[in-house]
Amino acid sequence: MKTFFLFVLAISLGLIANAQTFTLKSTDLGGQFTNQFIANTFGCSGGNKSPQLEWQNAPAGTQSFAVTIYDPQAPTGSGWWHWIIFDIPASVHELKQGAGNPSAGIAPAGTIQGITDFGVTGYGGPCPPENDAPHGYVITVYALKSTKLGVDNKASAALAGFMLNQNVIAKASLVVYYKR
Repeated sequence: MKTFFLFVLAISLGLIANAQTFTLKSTDLGGQFTNQFIANTFGCSGGNKSPQLEWQNAPAGTQSFAVTIYDPQAPTGSGWWHWIIFDIPASVHELKQGAGNPSAGIAPAGTIQGITDFGVTGYGGPCPPENDAPHGYVITVYALKSTKLGVDNKASAALAGFMLNQNVIAKASLVVYYKR
């Protein structure tokens, strides 16, 4: 019996050691945003193109994904939502560069892009106030237990965020900085 117990323990520890972590990465981003991803408003003159993002090792039970970009250092008292895209099918593991432009047709079929703090749907790049300290933009992918979030493209980031947190199984983030 002791040998059997040790065998089961060894197998269990091996499975835990080999478990893969849900991760998010980008071939477009390093530690700082470059001009092609910066907003073209509020005094910034960037390309306002959403970066390529990819994720791997989603947990079991994932039915869909969502991605957000948020600036907690924005001088608003509540941060600034730069992008929210949801109802991404579970079979999709990448958003191609430029997917944040709803009229470009690059985002996966069936996805919905919510209203950002720019007041429109789709991606809005970083543009912090001049001479502020660098802002850390939190990019997060959510693995969700539902196929649909239950809100449409008129949903505020706060409402969509509430629904995300009601349906999240796991999330992975990266932080990219920008200062002007």
